[in-house]
Amino acid sequence: MAFNHFILVCGGTGCESSNSDQIYANLIAEAKKQNVDKEVQIVKTGCFGFCEKGPIVKVLPEDSFYVEVKPEDAKDIIAEQIVKGREVTRLLYNKQKKSNLEIEDIEFYQKQLRIVLRNCGVINPENINEYIARDGYLALEKVLFEMKPEEVIEELKASGLRGRGGAGFPTGLKWEAGMKATGDIKYVVCNADEGDPGAYMDRSTIEGDPHSIIEAMIICGKAIGAHKGFVYIRAEYPLAIERLKIAMEQARENGLLGKDILGSGFDFDIEIRLGAGAFVCGEETALLRSIEGLRGMPTPKPPFPAQSGLWGKPTVINNVETWANIPVIINKGAAWFSKIGTDDSKGTKVFALTGKVKNSGLVEVPMGTTLREIIFEIGGGIKNGKKFKGVQTGGPSGGIITEENLDTPIDFGALTRLGSMMGSGGMIVMDEDDCVVDVSKFYMEFCVDESCGKCSPCRIGTRQMYTILDKISKGNGEMEDLQKLKDIGFAMQKASLCALGQSAPNPTLSTIRKFEQEYIDHIQNKKCIAGKCKNLLQFIIDENKCIGCGLCAKNCPANAIVNNPKNEVKEGKKLAWKTIDQSKCLKCGACMTNCKFSAIIKK
Repeated sequence: MAFNHFILVCGGTGCESSNSDQIYANLIAEAKKQNVDKEVQIVKTGCFGFCEKGPIVKVLPEDSFYVEVKPEDAKDIIAEQIVKGREVTRLLYNKQKKSNLEIEDIEFYQKQLRIVLRNCGVINPENINEYIARDGYLALEKVLFEMKPEEVIEELKASGLRGRGGAGFPTGLKWEAGMKATGDIKYVVCNADEGDPGAYMDRSTIEGDPHSIIEAMIICGKAIGAHKGFVYIRAEYPLAIERLKIAMEQARENGLLGKDILGSGFDFDIEIRLGAGAFVCGEETALLRSIEGLRGMPTPKPPFPAQSGLWGKPTVINNVETWANIPVIINKGAAWFSKIGTDDSKGTKVFALTGKVKNSGLVEVPMGTTLREIIFEIGGGIKNGKKFKGVQTGGPSGGIITEENLDTPIDFGALTRLGSMMGSGGMIVMDEDDCVVDVSKFYMEFCVDESCGKCSPCRIGTRQMYTILDKISKGNGEMEDLQKLKDIGFAMQKASLCALGQSAPNPTLSTIRKFEQEYIDHIQNKKCIAGKCKNLLQFIIDENKCIGCGLCAKNCPANAIVNNPKNEVKEGKKLAWKTIDQSKCLKCGACMTNCKFSAIIKK
């Protein structure tokens, strides 16, 4: 059936939480009601990436890009655009008609190059035919019938692709080690255990393009001589799991997964294993133990998984983003891929841009793009006119990068030299209202909770560093605490068994290095300039603004606000109608929130 229009509805987790599934259902119902259901095809896609403006609906062929759509808007989209042929201006991103507006014309997308996310927001991830229509499984066919395993490995090595899970190890070398490892039984594993706070790149990739992961894993199986694969994905990703299951079943039905794939004589199948959300299981040896049914705890290396992994057999592990690059490299060639990026880091990188930035969302840019371009051009700058303070890359394993380094081209080496790391791609932007002690304390508490406890440097070190940071945040710190944090952090980096413990001190050490004076203010002056550390806050009442209405006292849960005698003067100064008893104050801010005259000040 030939359709005159196509309506693409974002079906990622973020948009579904804002009722995009109801938008989708309403569009179908309205198309039938207005007798145009034979003229328009309505498709639920994966994430468009521009999460700040979701739910997103795109109408083709006009390229109408509708943002912040509500279920009740479905009626107007069908009535105006499909029936009458005119756009619903109030829903457009730019609010005014711009002829032939394409997604690339929107500032958020202008500097992006979508390789990993090439099909997200474009196809129905639950329809294998749409993936095939965009060159899906062509790379697999090429590998099965035209290339030798050695040629596949050489193509990957020539591409310069490095693992996107954090360590950045060359993918071709890892596959080569798996191919050369001896043994009749080998395994392929997809690490979809995405645990960094604020990171959702892998989840969105699977939700929007699950077949790219399946195709890549089969290619790897053929290259290294494996016939079994596992996708290890956290149970908190129900939509990704469901779409992956659907994609696997469709692949089997079409002879693309299972026995005798495409009549080639090659067998390969995949199982899904659910993780319980342990951050440490993102570390490959801990992940393998979890798949085996054991407690997820890291083991010393060597041997590396490519030599001895699952059940002691050679195992190649890559994360979701790495796998999604494979079909494109095989189809377009290593020469094409290696031209993108920097000498150190080829291709693109997907970042989850979150925090105090105007345009949060998934961003895929060529390696070498600067932080300034991502935050201030793609991201639109800092919210509410606030001043940029820093950006945390690499999540709880990374470090903070400040204003003077915003023009550094992003690649694996550059971020490491700045005292941070690429990590899996979390990028949290902070403004002047963020406290570095509070941020460090948050990440350290996360690491305390997520440490598996196997090695004492991590088990004890994370707890000790958290205790010191908590002490500083409450105004009880001493200057010697700064050196203690450094000493414990350096010891953890040297002695911890896995990357969790080795990198856990990074946020604290980098903030001490970049913002030492802020730590000193907490310790010596008992002051948090960002106003985040509650124990160091004081709420006071401005006598020139207070009219004595009593709203603050009525809403104070601690009865900390007392009356002053009318017109009382103390030390030559008139008192406000009310006073806050600091010994009772809980620092909750209820008084300031409820004051209609801005008479309460946070100091």
